[in-house]
Amino acid sequence: MMSVAAGLCRSGMHPWVYSIAPFCYARPFEQVRNDICMHDLPVRIVAGGGGFGYGVAGPTHHALEDCGVMSTLQNMMVYAPSFSSDFEMIVEELSHYRHPAYLRVARNEMPENVEPPRTFEIFRLLATGTRGLIMGLGAMACVAWNMYLKSPENIKPFVWACSTLPFDADDLNDVLRKQIEEVEWLVVLEDHVANGGLGGHLARAILEAGLHPRMFVHRYVKGYISGLYGSQEFHREENGLSLKTLLDLVTTLSDVGEQGT
Repeated sequence: MMSVAAGLCRSGMHPWVYSIAPFCYARPFEQVRNDICMHDLPVRIVAGGGGFGYGVAGPTHHALEDCGVMSTLQNMMVYAPSFSSDFEMIVEELSHYRHPAYLRVARNEMPENVEPPRTFEIFRLLATGTRGLIMGLGAMACVAWNMYLKSPENIKPFVWACSTLPFDADDLNDVLRKQIEEVEWLVVLEDHVANGGLGGHLARAILEAGLHPRMFVHRYVKGYISGLYGSQEFHREENGLSLKTLLDLVTTLSDVGEQGT
């Protein structure tokens, strides 16, 4: 499928390729690398079920290292929409994008009775807080946003969504830079392994920008801790990525900050 898409590109067509995520980045990795990326062909790869999206189907159907794998390839850009409304904007952008792209699609978990951002950017501020800052990759930004709405006023963090990888220091906007320097703690949240994900990309960009966060906490996928398989929420819970575990983390970090002052 990937090789055919590359051939269609060379013949002047504009192919989109869709499958469950592991069959977009893992099984056909050599074809994506050699046939698409080495020739810088604008094949748009749409991957369904990012993170633990396929739940009880088990690890063969989970996509826990896809962003890292794809962002290592030359000319490839990874897109991770946070909301269903992002999809239309991304499709429009990719229709004119002249390089390979990987679109990681997950379940829409946007909070009720709030308006999604009307523009698509690498970094977007979703909610204004007081104590710390949480940045979520793709759909995980919604988990952070839902947590924000349920948290007490005195510990509400700033909530940001990151929607593309890779990025560099120049992509950090002035508002984000200022908050990284001033807040008590910075939490990175992603349903992805530590290597190659948002945490690593953001840490490098922060260092290159000369910024100095007071505390950097990375919440990422550690694996199948109990040895059991279950729903997406089950796996998030035991990896510390659920709404409840995130609220516990924010509460703990805020308590530490108060003790430090």
